[in-house]
Amino acid sequence: MTIFDPNWQNDALDLSCDYADPTIAVRAGYHRTDEGEHNEAIFTTSSYVYQNAQEAADHFNGNKKGNVYSRHTNPTVRAFERRLAALEGGERAVATASGMGAILTMCLAYLKAGDHLLAAKQLFGSSVALFDTYFTTLGITVSYVDCFDNTAWQAAIQPNTKVLYCESPSNPLAQIADLVFLSTLAHDHNALLIVDNCFATPAIQKPLQLGADVVLHSASKYIDGQGRVLGGALVGSDALMEKAFGVVRTGGISLSPFNAWVLLKGLETLSLRMKAHCENANQVAAFLNSHPKVSKVHFSGLPDHPSHTLAKQQHTGLKHVQGGAFGAIIGFEVADQAAAWQVIDSTQMISITNNLGDAKSTITHPATTTHFRMTQAQRVEAGVTDGLIRLSVGLEAVEDIINDLKLGLDSL
Repeated sequence: MTIFDPNWQNDALDLSCDYADPTIAVRAGYHRTDEGEHNEAIFTTSSYVYQNAQEAADHFNGNKKGNVYSRHTNPTVRAFERRLAALEGGERAVATASGMGAILTMCLAYLKAGDHLLAAKQLFGSSVALFDTYFTTLGITVSYVDCFDNTAWQAAIQPNTKVLYCESPSNPLAQIADLVFLSTLAHDHNALLIVDNCFATPAIQKPLQLGADVVLHSASKYIDGQGRVLGGALVGSDALMEKAFGVVRTGGISLSPFNAWVLLKGLETLSLRMKAHCENANQVAAFLNSHPKVSKVHFSGLPDHPSHTLAKQQHTGLKHVQGGAFGAIIGFEVADQAAAWQVIDSTQMISITNNLGDAKSTITHPATTTHFRMTQAQRVEAGVTDGLIRLSVGLEAVEDIINDLKLGLDSL
């Protein structure tokens, strides 16, 4: 029987007491050391010391479970993993160096030559590049369907389909997938449903409770919340996370202790920030929807959005949000690329950058930045038009965000 080191057993917060998410986000997952520190410590160490040769051997052969090397485990990283797992309602989390590192880990852990990956068309451009450029050469076939089209998902399932993968909400159109339907479909065909929950975060949506097997995060976005560090994570059952951990440990896709500490601090304010993000986004979306130069607004918080009802059913984490919790990513379309660039270049306060989920509002032109690696045909299929602008609504005064957007829109 494997014996766990004491520091792998104890948690400063007893999760059996059924604490609310904001409490879990502030206190869960950390093992306080003998120093009695109040704030979580950063363990900047590459390796760990044993009492004797036998103890070292036991840690390597599996008789004991504890820290061996920080490419495998680290106390600060483990605290982040435990806290995120508690928030998502998973048994375990595995942290990675970035969001793309989490997606790479997903592929290596759950797919092999001869398998089929069924993915949504509405994905981050680098995800599509990873699947099409690298994994197809390893004998894994990939198909794409619209994330919101249940009939298309059902028709595209193959006997060798092992993973259904989607972002919900998606990048950059914030489209909504029916996670309950997809989880049933996946499990009926002995496949896994894996959901990127980056845009909603566990503050708004918990895909595991809706039937997903694994949740992915680019923690660089809302979990950090201030654009400081890179990080990623997978959350799910202990058995599935053990497979992911094997990939991270062997492949070195590990999160640094400092980045893990920053992400721990980000989790502490996640619910507060997401409430403010959502309330700002609801007002910005209404403004964009009423502007004559905006031809279309992609935001599930608008009552006429085709997935508005579904989003309300799935986004149940945050309460008392004025206008509802629909996230803070808005896609909106103007006439063409020239018009889109004019709107972007006219802003004086909003940051022109490809990052999102920041306290600072950010704006980008997906066709020439985040999704430029996709072919023109792929962009058309994903709804990434030349006139599309992606806006990540930040925490500034909402009237300032709207006035900054007016500068370009009113000049068209």
